[in-house]
Amino acid sequence: MKHLVTMGELLIDFIPLEKGRKLKEVTGFTKYPGGAPANVAVAGVKSGISSYFIGQVGKDAFGDYLVDCLKDEGVSCDYLYQSSLANTALAYVTLSDAGERDFIFYRDPSADQLLHADQVEESILKDCVFHFCSVSLCDYPIRDAHVKAMDSARLQGGFISFDPNLRLSLWKDHNAYKDVIQSFLPKADLLKISNDELSFITGISDETSAIKSLFIGHVKYVIITRGSQGSTFFFKSGNHIDVPAFKVQVVDTTGAGDAFIGTFLAEMIKSNLDFSTRHVEDALMIANAKAALTTTKFGGMSSIPNLDDYQRFIHQNSTKKDQ
Repeated sequence: MKHLVTMGELLIDFIPLEKGRKLKEVTGFTKYPGGAPANVAVAGVKSGISSYFIGQVGKDAFGDYLVDCLKDEGVSCDYLYQSSLANTALAYVTLSDAGERDFIFYRDPSADQLLHADQVEESILKDCVFHFCSVSLCDYPIRDAHVKAMDSARLQGGFISFDPNLRLSLWKDHNAYKDVIQSFLPKADLLKISNDELSFITGISDETSAIKSLFIGHVKYVIITRGSQGSTFFFKSGNHIDVPAFKVQVVDTTGAGDAFIGTFLAEMIKSNLDFSTRHVEDALMIANAKAALTTTKFGGMSSIPNLDDYQRFIHQNSTKKDQ
């Protein structure tokens, strides 16, 4: 069975104690471990597969905390480094009353951005599922590290997944950001994109045309996530699968997309990457359920449910339908 390798940022999310307030009005925050690729690795472990994380944090108190958190979650940290050249990245999150987020980042540079290509251990990339996001594709050494990792994974029989996970506030030049994302799209076998990111990434307003434009290079599969409306899986052939979302009381949407794609990749790994309709539909249903559960708690990584949480949730939902 393949293993999951994720690469990119591992950071502190500071979540406000009050929702619906501007950042300047918030009186306090709680720190949570975060960073989309790291969250995805945790979601993989919580779905029963082996996960490895490649990245770097500062040699500081926040970095020590994050290393401990990732190890406690069961993710292999053999390729997680600590640097004294820059601090650990921080993100301050504001929450609307509906649990939707906005971010202010403290980095540029942060330790994660200074990860060099020569720190990438290629042996771990053999026959893996490799997942990455766009936050770490900035003009720092970590971009070249990503290229090396992807090329190595491809040459060694790997499967590559890309979730752009847009963070426009990190880029002064949004056109440059779009160009970078578009240059990495063809390198992936699978793309996961939210419906509100689609037009920016493709430059096409019509959804059908935008999705068709994504099937370039190695791309074989595209997942469009739609929040409370569920998700749609598209095959290169044009066929697609729609799976509805689960209704929950949303507290904080941080990490929901990461829980979704991490769970989906884990389920596909367990099926030996069998992208038949039945396996894809089952994986999407489980991923939707875990994403929904993630939104019922604060924080990203810490709110991702395990298998017991998922089974309890499914049982409760089945009971409600029968009543």
